[in-house]
Amino acid sequence: MDAASLASRILRSMQRRPSVVFPLSDLALDMGMMERSGRILTKAAMDILISAGHVKEIHDDNYQLAMEENLVEGTLQLTSSGTGYVVPGGGQDDVFIKETDLGLAFGGDKVRVQLFPSRARRKLEGQIIEVIKRARDRYVGTLQITPQHAFLVTDSRKVGPDFYIPLKELNGGKDGEMVVAELLRWDDPNRQPQGKVIEVLGERGDHETEIHAILNEYGLPYAFPEAVEKETEAISETLDPKEIARRRDLRETLTFTIDPVDAKDFDDALSIQPLEEGQWEIGVHIADVTHYVRPGTALEEEAQNRATSVYLVDRVVPMLPEKLSNKVCSLRPNEDKFTFSVLFKMDAEGNVLDRWFGRTVIHSDRRFTYEEAQAVLEGESDPLSTELLTMNHMAQALRKGRMKAGAIAFDRAEVKFRLDANNEPIGAYLKQAGDSNKLIEEFMLLANKHVAHFVGRQDDGKRSTRTMVYRIHDQPDPSKLETLSLFVRPLGYALATQGTQAVRKSINDLLKRVKGTPEANMLETLTVRTMAKAVYSTQNIGHYGLAFDDYSHFTSPIRRYPDMMAHRLLQGFLDKEKSPSASVFEELCEHSSSREQNASEAERASIKYMQAKYMEKYLGQEFDGIISGVTDWGVFVELPGMGCEGLVRLREFTDDYYYVEAEKFQIVGERHGRSYQLGDPLRIVVKEVDVLKKTIDFGVAGSKAGVHSEGRGGRGKFSDTRPTEAGGRWSSGGARSSHRGSSSRDTSGRGPKSFKAKGSKTTPKKKRR
Repeated sequence: MDAASLASRILRSMQRRPSVVFPLSDLALDMGMMERSGRILTKAAMDILISAGHVKEIHDDNYQLAMEENLVEGTLQLTSSGTGYVVPGGGQDDVFIKETDLGLAFGGDKVRVQLFPSRARRKLEGQIIEVIKRARDRYVGTLQITPQHAFLVTDSRKVGPDFYIPLKELNGGKDGEMVVAELLRWDDPNRQPQGKVIEVLGERGDHETEIHAILNEYGLPYAFPEAVEKETEAISETLDPKEIARRRDLRETLTFTIDPVDAKDFDDALSIQPLEEGQWEIGVHIADVTHYVRPGTALEEEAQNRATSVYLVDRVVPMLPEKLSNKVCSLRPNEDKFTFSVLFKMDAEGNVLDRWFGRTVIHSDRRFTYEEAQAVLEGESDPLSTELLTMNHMAQALRKGRMKAGAIAFDRAEVKFRLDANNEPIGAYLKQAGDSNKLIEEFMLLANKHVAHFVGRQDDGKRSTRTMVYRIHDQPDPSKLETLSLFVRPLGYALATQGTQAVRKSINDLLKRVKGTPEANMLETLTVRTMAKAVYSTQNIGHYGLAFDDYSHFTSPIRRYPDMMAHRLLQGFLDKEKSPSASVFEELCEHSSSREQNASEAERASIKYMQAKYMEKYLGQEFDGIISGVTDWGVFVELPGMGCEGLVRLREFTDDYYYVEAEKFQIVGERHGRSYQLGDPLRIVVKEVDVLKKTIDFGVAGSKAGVHSEGRGGRGKFSDTRPTEAGGRWSSGGARSSHRGSSSRDTSGRGPKSFKAKGSKTTPKKKRR
């Protein structure tokens, strides 16, 4: 390794902890430079960073990142204990924020943080000094009204403090109703933010109310603006003959789609036809959305703002209006459609011999569901059996090649529901991807990889300076790998933490070994959390998880705005246009990454809501479960086959007084020594379900504890869960004095939560200060 390459590695490491002073010896050790020659090389690398202005030498051989006043910008994530973390992104370490240092920030806001002085290997801490941008302009909560005053009780883990609502600003809202409010004023962190009700959603527990609450909570619009609808209506569903003449006509080539049974927005289609010498032409055809959605239009602006479609359990919030997403652009069977295609010349083993990119017109001959295609792959006779089996053989070869190159094999099951006509859950199950899913996945990955390589590489293979939108995935943080390694060791697993290929192999070995075990879901989840988040960027650093040097998103433009950007940049490259400025596209990449994260959180919220609704009907019933997590206050138990998880609190184990041995992931009885460990079976009874908070509590089967539901807005007992009313919120500690706990997992991923269930279900006695 040369000094310049080492300097880049050191800079990335230091950027994760910008306020820390690093001795040269520590940097050399972190970089694996233990020999004298390695120390000399490290010193040379630091000289390069100093001359470039990236690093300053505090005193002899002690260095710190050259950052003005140690300020960091990032997104605030709150925990249930009232503290927070600011996530800067870009590989930097998160910054811990005490409750008293949160200032005027809500959860999700983009903020500026003043870092406190820190020593190496100590947790970064800081104080929020400025809110750069609010994450939302609509805040969802439940009204608590008395003759003297009213409050909007928010979700403390997402928003933070509750709102004071003047009685004249209730807008018809009634006590206990779920409403949407906007912020009027907040200029003192020791006082409640003041707001006004702008929309009444309805009674808590009602299905439409709860779903609309999720939509508002995550800023997901109910409808499209009138200007967008007008532009959409003006779009013809008939293909223009002049445009057909400008395209490569593939309507005579055998083409089909494979999609979920309930899908309507068909982004992609595959085609296959034999060539000479046992070779095949495989076509990946993608809906040509940018032919219809043009820059400068209301449609473009709306697609840009939404950035992604959002798939809740019972509905889709589309990026594009239904006429476009489900009709005009959708590659429906027996209809001619405009597409952007990648044609591959391949042999039977999946090797790409040649490729072509361009705009086409196709005609889909067949629409398969995943289940129908899977049946064919498993031997069911079909007119397209030969074609499907041929492509499946290629897909398996492509997948094998990816795995050999070090791709990470995350094959996690999805939680699915069967809904009745009223969107009530009547079944919950885990769906594992089959070969038909993987067939589509491999050809989409292939197209995405080749589009990125085609635009982003010169003829000599070196990276081009042309602007392109990439899907990037950084290497795992070494400290997180070390934490995961320590976590899995007591369970009998080993994990390498150094060496790129060694880490890849070790992670795959771990995932392979845990598959089918009781602890599989938890360890897969923890491994995912160890990984960096995949994001969009114009700066190509490759995709670690897929083991690709070049990767983009090209294959889903109906539901992802970055794919639309990729289509335009690819066409500009084909037309030999001048490369556009990267800065505009980088801003759009950051926005798209943020909206994608928001969509994922909304989808998880709808799943948790449906799981609680589904389990509510089983109150008092017993199930066999598996201990899937151990926390300071009990154990989480997952019900196999359902994906539903609930908390069994320590007090539910009535045969002894149990304490937690966190390092062994078990609870142990003090008198008799009986233990319950991660992965152990445990028969449970469904004890309490709170649909409003999306939480499930289990008891140990055979105990005499009662069962209870808070699912319909009732005011029954809360066993250590936070009260729906604010209680002690205003009794001490200013606006941030939260006494609200939860029986659900802490979604922040920051470790165990502490309960402070001191709130009461009475009107606050102290006046707002």
